[in-house]
Amino acid sequence: MMEQKFFREPSTFVGHVELNITNLASSLEFYQEVIGLQILEQSERRAVLTADGKTGLISLVQPEQAAPKQANTTGLYHYAILLPNRVDLAKVIQHFSELNIRIGASDHLVSEALYLNDPDGNGIEIYVDRPSSTWTWKNSEVAMTVDPLDIKDIMGDLGNESWEGLPAGTVIGHIHLHVSELKNTEEFYREGLGFDVVNRFGAQALFISTGGYHHHIGLNTWAGAGAPAPAENSAGLAFFALTLPSEGAREKVIDRLQGLGYDVERDDEVFMTKDPSGNRIKLQV
Repeated sequence: MMEQKFFREPSTFVGHVELNITNLASSLEFYQEVIGLQILEQSERRAVLTADGKTGLISLVQPEQAAPKQANTTGLYHYAILLPNRVDLAKVIQHFSELNIRIGASDHLVSEALYLNDPDGNGIEIYVDRPSSTWTWKNSEVAMTVDPLDIKDIMGDLGNESWEGLPAGTVIGHIHLHVSELKNTEEFYREGLGFDVVNRFGAQALFISTGGYHHHIGLNTWAGAGAPAPAENSAGLAFFALTLPSEGAREKVIDRLQGLGYDVERDDEVFMTKDPSGNRIKLQV
């Protein structure tokens, strides 16, 4: 069962992801029919998607002169949809199988995960966590790996259940980003935003969280050291929103970021910043 404690105060977590896409109609068809989200609100170029009918998890935006996703740039590696229960993952596997959707799959010790791309090549992970009591920690680092997923074992949980879209308890579990380097990036997320490093994956990836989660954010240089930011109208990550525990916590984060030399833009009650690689982050409470 998904542990809510990692997705409420005092934790800081990813509350929302906004994606640029090239065709809103085809993306909406995919996100409803394949992924199983519902439309919460929609305009000509933008739609907000929900699992529970109330909370927006993902926004899709079709920019003017939308361009295809650019390779070897910073931005989205994948964002991850966390399901409440293992049986929910079994339902998704059965649903994908019926649609002949090609997926990747991994056992990460802390979680069991499926991988696929949306029509624009935006990476999506759909996963369930193992109970946090089973995670292995050593010197404040959590053990994670990439092992084959035992799909047969997961399907044993299915019973007579059938897929009816994503369940109401679904959240954004984490986001994984391409960045251009890790040194300043670590300073930004750790000293500025207040995350803890929970896993260093060689010299090219870093996993960070708050409240003892296995990771709320992954950061990697797999698109190449010094990778440039993508064009603003290209498919990919527009921004992600971090949900902070309180107004006071947000004020402290803003002070720390500005102290480190990073800008925080305010437009009415919307606060936006950028990490050193140009990934845009909304600071929400």
